[in-house]
Amino acid sequence: MVISDAAHAARIQEQFSRQAQPFAAAPIHSSAEGFELLARAAELGASDELLDVACGPGLVACEFAPRVSTARGLDVVPAMLEQARARATRLGLTNVSFDSGDSTQLPYADAAFSRVLTRYSFHHLLELALTLREMTRVCRPGGTITVCDVAPAREKRDAYNRMEKLRDPSHTAALCPEQLEELFSDQGLRVHSRARYRLEVALEDSLAASFPEPGATEKLREMFEKHVELDELGVGAQRRGQLIWFSFPILILSARV
Repeated sequence: MVISDAAHAARIQEQFSRQAQPFAAAPIHSSAEGFELLARAAELGASDELLDVACGPGLVACEFAPRVSTARGLDVVPAMLEQARARATRLGLTNVSFDSGDSTQLPYADAAFSRVLTRYSFHHLLELALTLREMTRVCRPGGTITVCDVAPAREKRDAYNRMEKLRDPSHTAALCPEQLEELFSDQGLRVHSRARYRLEVALEDSLAASFPEPGATEKLREMFEKHVELDELGVGAQRRGQLIWFSFPILILSARV
């Protein structure tokens, strides 16, 4: 994750140090459908050397390690890396390792990996173009670059981002699908694979796993109550019994280098 802005870096460290354990344990982050779509988009093979940028607690790197030759994860939050290494040890994985580092200055040589991906990170970053450029630099010709992130519809994007900044102060901005495609194009990457899915979660579970600023939790509940009927957030909020459920709209884009 980006560390070029000191205030944002502090928010990242605070939020994700606190979220490390609940993030790793939350079933929503280990969706079998999501893993399979991501693996397919990245075109993983047994001989691949995989890099997972902004890997968090290592869920993706550990999930995909048995499918590739080697897997590495990189993150800037020590608590997340502790979770990742503990997970790899618990699973008995011997071909996966984790490094501390910044997504805008990847500590790897040019063309070091055949598959480079990142999941659920772009909406926390400040310098997306630089991160994507670095991902491309460390990917060898013929390899794939894959980005998986939340992507609200263009007309819902502003309302969605206002909501997410309340829920998670480390949120910067989620891009709509058209903006993500443009980001790839600006780096000379031609998207060849697109996939979508939705991650469904109860609002109260989402609030319990995040750490909003004081007073924001009630504002979020009021916001979701309002949008159960209108869906101005683009998350399909609906009431089931006493709970409000919603789903994050996820987009996967993949391009060959």
